[in-house]
This record gives sequence, structure tokens and C-alpha cells, in this order.
Amino acid sequence: MKEIISKSIDPIINALLSYATSREKISREYEIYIQSLNRKLYVFELEGLMVGCIGIEFVCSNKCEIKHIAVFPNKRGKMIGSKMIKYICDTYSLSFIFAETDRDAVEFYRKYGFEITSLGEKYPGTERFLCEYKVI
Repeated sequence: MKEIISKSIDPIINALLSYATSREKISREYEIYIQSLNRKLYVFELEGLMVGCIGIEFVCSNKCEIKHIAVFPNKRGKMIGSKMIKYICDTYSLSFIFAETDRDAVEFYRKYGFEITSLGEKYPGTERFLCEYKVI
């Protein structure tokens, strides 16, 4: 795992973030990662290639929110997402981590051990979910 601190966005990171947020928001979200002390963006490399990313925002010293997590489709199912979450939990000695997501990602979080709560329809036609994990 490598923390991203470059002011200019790498095209591969741009592509990864497009799986986690809308293309219109990528530049602004990346800028926030670079400028904010409370946010961190990491990439996961496999055989020297960036294949996944995770972006977090600290709520306090031992609690954070996963803002973005993505793995290229052809690399999914290899535990990369789980490894990124474990790395973040271990590196920052977290006791609690959470994410808000849509129905498509709920099973990923459930498999990791997150508790899932429906937040209802936060946007017209889109149910959102709160995923919470207490680190042991």
C-alpha cells in the first residue's frame, strides 16, 4: 500500500476513483485528499501495478470513514478490498470504521464483518446503507 500525496492525479488513480464516485466529482475529491489533514488516499499494487484504492477520512484518532474504495473489475475477488481495509485498521490502530454505500457494495462489507443498516432512500430511487465495523 502506498499513500498518494501528489498534487496531480495519476490517470490510473482517476480510473480507479471512477468506480467509487461520479466522474464529475473525481477532481474535487482528489483535491480534498491532498489538502485535508483528516483524509488519506492509498493505492494497492499487485505485481507493480495499481489495481485498487481506498480513501478514508478520520473522525477522531481511532475512528474513520471509508470515503472511497475501488478495485479494477478484472482484479476483484482476490481479497484486495479486504486487504486494504485491514491495512488501514492496522496502520492507524482503529477501533471503529464505517462507510455509507449503495446496494451493490453491501455484500462486500457484510463479508468483511460489517454490520449493515438501511438508511432508506436518501436519493430518489436509491437506497443507501450504513456499514459499521468494530475492530477487534
